[in-house]
Amino acid sequence: MNKLRTYILLFLSISVFSQEQISLEECYQLLNTNFPLAKQSALLETQNAFDLETIKTLKLPEINFSAQTTYQSDVIEIPIPNSGIEPLNNDQYRATVSVNQLIYGGGSIDASLNAKSAALKTLQKQVEVNLYQIKKQINQLYFSILLTQEKRGLLNEKGKLLNTKLKEVKSGIKNGVLLPTLDKILEAELLKVNQQLLEVDLNKASLIKTLSSLIGKEIDSNSDFKNSTINSKLNTNISRPELELFQLKKEQIEASETIISKENSPKLIGFANGGYGNPGLNMLDNSFQSFYTVGVKFNWNVFDWNATKKKREAVSINKDLIDNETEIFTLNTNIELDQQQSEIQKLEGFITSDLEIIQLRKEVLKSAESQLKMEPLHRHHILQN
Repeated sequence: MNKLRTYILLFLSISVFSQEQISLEECYQLLNTNFPLAKQSALLETQNAFDLETIKTLKLPEINFSAQTTYQSDVIEIPIPNSGIEPLNNDQYRATVSVNQLIYGGGSIDASLNAKSAALKTLQKQVEVNLYQIKKQINQLYFSILLTQEKRGLLNEKGKLLNTKLKEVKSGIKNGVLLPTLDKILEAELLKVNQQLLEVDLNKASLIKTLSSLIGKEIDSNSDFKNSTINSKLNTNISRPELELFQLKKEQIEASETIISKENSPKLIGFANGGYGNPGLNMLDNSFQSFYTVGVKFNWNVFDWNATKKKREAVSINKDLIDNETEIFTLNTNIELDQQQSEIQKLEGFITSDLEIIQLRKEVLKSAESQLKMEPLHRHHILQN
């Protein structure tokens, strides 16, 4: 007998410890790890690294190779008799290698690098905002599952109470002190409770399946979901990733303005050309020869008819649009917070009323039990008289 009791206790302890526990924070972590959208942040960072390397190549020498052969219908001739200068061939050949090196670009390359980094931060923050919206779904699913757990617990307690009463009623019917139909009423109530339990279990299974799809982890239907503590007083200070996104968008626009301002900056470029062909640089030498040229060139668009100014003004309008979006978002969020606070106050009122109703029902139940116990004594007294 002692061995059997030991085995039962061991089995129960294994069942308890093997039951998986899930918390809301764990769901958030799994969402950030497993949800396909979360992988975009790393992909964007990899893509940005390639873009930055591409922009940095503008600081490296630009090397070009070209080769051509032509046939001309006419060539230059020296109209001096007996000059000894041979006329050029109608067929000409040339192969050249040219090297251009940016010496000074007015900071345009660094501005492009900063703009790309700003764009990466904006895109990654947009991913975070999208994940935040999915967290709202996680919250709804999680707390709905908690409600099903609580409802199931209440139904179980109700079922236990009905079973206890049913045993007492059947005992009373057997002893002839209660009406035979009273047990049928309790059995009908038990059937309703079982139906409600089945409905709750199916609803919970459906919610868990949806939650599993979002967090990328299969959750057992028997898992225990921890009841997270919620502060009934909402924080009126808005701290949302959307606000950070708006700020990053403005910084990205400012980086674009810097690029535009650098477009007309003076540029200093060194170059070198070398080649081999017929003719070479000496047009009077009708033979294959090598040649080269080196130099420095300076470019500066002094006046662009205010095109740069107009571009910057057009871009600055986007900053005003973002400020407007921020204002609208803040307004809508405050309205939503007010609605949620009102809903919380309403639910708190419901909870208070429910507790009062439960207490009253307990008192009614105690009164019914007393009457049930007194009824056999009353009948016995009548029979004696």
